[in-house]
This record gives sequence, structure tokens and C-alpha cells, in this order.
Amino acid sequence: MGFKILSAEISHETNTFNIRPTDLQAFRDRYLLDGPAAIGAKGDKNTELAGLLDVGRDHDWNVTHVISAAAGPGGRVTRPAFETLLAPLLDAAAQGRWDGIFLILHGAMVTEDHDDGEGEILSCLRAIIGPDLPVAVTLDPHANVTTAMCDLAQILVSFTTYPHVDIRATGRRTAELLHRTMTGDIHPRTHRAHRPMLEEANGGRTDIGPMIDRHAMARAFEARKGVYAISINGAFPCADIAEVGPTVLIVGEDEHAPLAAMADELADDIWARRREALNHYLTPSEAADIAREWQPGGSPLVIADYADNPGSGAYGDAPALLEALLAAGIQEACFGPLIDAEAAAMLQDATLGENVTLALGGKTAPEFGGGPLGVTGTVIWRGEGRVVGDGPILGGQERSFGPSAVLRVAGIDVLIVSIAHQMLDLQQFRAFGIEPTAKSVVALKSMQHFRAAFAPIAGRIIVCDTGALCTTSYERLPYAKVPRPIFPLDADMVNASL
Repeated sequence: MGFKILSAEISHETNTFNIRPTDLQAFRDRYLLDGPAAIGAKGDKNTELAGLLDVGRDHDWNVTHVISAAAGPGGRVTRPAFETLLAPLLDAAAQGRWDGIFLILHGAMVTEDHDDGEGEILSCLRAIIGPDLPVAVTLDPHANVTTAMCDLAQILVSFTTYPHVDIRATGRRTAELLHRTMTGDIHPRTHRAHRPMLEEANGGRTDIGPMIDRHAMARAFEARKGVYAISINGAFPCADIAEVGPTVLIVGEDEHAPLAAMADELADDIWARRREALNHYLTPSEAADIAREWQPGGSPLVIADYADNPGSGAYGDAPALLEALLAAGIQEACFGPLIDAEAAAMLQDATLGENVTLALGGKTAPEFGGGPLGVTGTVIWRGEGRVVGDGPILGGQERSFGPSAVLRVAGIDVLIVSIAHQMLDLQQFRAFGIEPTAKSVVALKSMQHFRAAFAPIAGRIIVCDTGALCTTSYERLPYAKVPRPIFPLDADMVNASL
């Protein structure tokens, strides 16, 4: 048997403006699994854990995975939840003799007590294992990577795609670097370059735009001696913390390569192109006008409610786009998910085919995306919202929307759910009897991930800013901790040093 590896997954993207704390139940709602259960559920899917296990088999490692926990993006992680999730990792670290540690983190966790959740995880771990044991970390490219994270882990590697379709590949890549470090073949550290921005101009989008050229440059740099992995992080702007913003990470060895110069070259390009936004954000009424003119019978018009994306910690209950589509008389359409546990619970007692009147959405923070919308519709589906994905991101993985229902309101099938998930797989409609390819208009709550599954069926994609919690009008959000000046809150900044 080869090296002994301790691994754990503790993942959360924290929207500090979200007023709902993320407690232990929020992790249970997505997944909270012990090691054997995690390996059974995630060990052969598009997951970092699967990538780790691939490499472990190749090198005959003895892998001990102690926990996989993730909650949907939301408010700060509570102290009890954080301590409960961290305990299995720290206990195992103290009880065993390990050759290396592999952590599956997000990179944008904020807790009740710590603005840098991942830094705190690593700090607690280092207090037990000491400064030298190799630690490798996978990250989401929407990480707000801190100096502490880079000081405390030798290896930090992010996905290279957004939508994230290379998750397993990133796990493999990171695990191979851990192996080389444990054998003494390499002696890496992670260098970080940062620019004073809330996020990269397009949130790190990699399917089109400037990130394509940046990643091509990064792969060319990786061909140089002493450069092992380059990550370009678009950042997560909905976090009011001191170390918010885009970063470039280079895992390598300074004596072989000018890591700082390469990182700065990529980071400078992010800064120089800070105004080159690819998305054109429509108002709900503008999106509805385009939908009104869309000809039925072909591929659907897909409308993404960017600002109310549950995948970034928005509440997912903003009814503004739905209201505009109804006012425009849109037919042959679907809309979802609308997160409203109260409405979903009420509809569980309805008879299929029954007409009901109720208030939908807007109950958490009406100032973001509108207050409750009164509707009358026909119940066409109700039950427990279990989904098994089959697309590029969620393929084979299970998610639960909790008690859910579909209400046909005029010409729109509205998916109403209890547990927040963004729309990123066609099965998230199909599991509820909605066939998106048969619709003229598909309106969904997501920023970018939906494109992996929905772009192939779309005749056109448009993006809407409903003024919900993840609005691109950042001046509406009460930032207090971010360092100033910072772009785009201080839009007249001339250079990154001001």
C-alpha cells in the first residue's frame, strides 16, 4: 500500500448580504455524508472526490475520506455548523499519521466568526499537522482566495471552466501534484496575484470572451519548467470581506520560474479589461418584449434571471420576471425554480387539475426583486422534488428540491420548490413533467451554469437583471468591509494601485 491520504470536503459559497444563516440543516438539504457514503454517492461522478480516487487507485494510495458536506449558497455559516463539519477532519488529522492531505473546498466561505472560512479550516488543520505536511486544495473559480489560504496550503487548484464541467479532471490534476510533492519530485508553493475589483468583468465566464485567451496563456506558462498549475479566479462579489476579488494562483517553484511576473501578467489583463462585459442585462419588461416576439415552434428562447440566482446566494423567490411575462401574455412557457416553501407546502394538499389562487415569492426581501405576486393557476404536478441529473455538470448526481409543485398560470408552467438550487440541468424541469424543448420560452434562475445543458436546446439566450440580491447594480448592496477604492464601486479608478 502506498501513501496514506486524509481527505475531506467542506464547501460553501457565502453571500454575506443574504439574511438567512446557513445552518447544519442547509448542508443536509444538499448533502452531508460521512466518508463511505460520500464515496458511494460521489466516487464515480463529475466530482473532485472522484478525481482524487482515480489517482489514488493509480498510485495505490490508502485514502481515508472523512466527510463530504455542501450547502446551497446562502448567508454566513453558523458557528455550530462550522464546528460540526470541521470536527471529523481535525479528529482524523490528530489520530493518524498521514503522508498528505487533500481538501475539497469552495474558496468563498464566510462563517459567523471568520470572514475567511477556508483560511480558518487550514489554520486549525496546520495547528495539528504542523507546517510541512503537504496539503492540496481544490477550489471553485469563484473563490475569493486569501493570502492565508496560500500561506497554509502548498497546492491550490481551481476548475478551469465556467460552467464547471472539469470538476473531476481538476481533482485528478490536484491529486497528481500532491503525489509528486509527497515523493519529493517537486517542492511547490502557491503564488497569488490580486487586483482591486469585486469580480472579473464576466464573472469568470470561460465559454466565450477574454477568459479563453487568458487560459490559453496559462496553459502555455504551465509548459515552463517549475510551473505546475495556474488558476484564474473570477471571484465572488457578493461577499463583503476584505480580501474579495479576482486572483491568479500559480503553483510552482520560484527558483525555476518567475511566478510573480506570470501571475501579474494575467492579473493585469483582468484589470485592463475590467469594462469588457459580455452580458447585456435586460429589465424584466425588456425580456418580456423579446419573448412576445419570439416565434413558437422552433428552439426555445431561454431567459436567465441572473440577479436571482440561488447558485450565488440569492433567495430565488423574486417574481419580477414572472410578473412581466404574465403581463405580456407569454404562452407555451416554463419558469423555475421559484423558491417558496410556504406555497409549495400548501400545494401538496391540492388535487391535480384543481384551480388555486395564492401569493407567490417575494416574501424574504421584497426590496430585491419584488414582493409577493398574486396568481391563479392549475396544479399539474405536486410531490417530493427528487432530481437525478443527466447533463454535463450534474450527470448522475441527485438533488432534492423538497416538496415541490407545478402551477400552470395562464400559458406558463411555474415550478415552485422548497429547497434552493439554481437551474443547471434539463432534468430539473423534466422530473416535474415539464419538457423544456417543447416550450417556446424557458425562463430560469441561473447566471451561467445553465448554459452547459440549455445552450444546446436554445434558439437564443438573453439575460435579465431583476434587481434581486445578486444584481449587477452593486451600489445597491451595503458594502462596508471591502477596501476602497475598488472597481466597480469606484468606477473612475484609473489604475490598480489607486
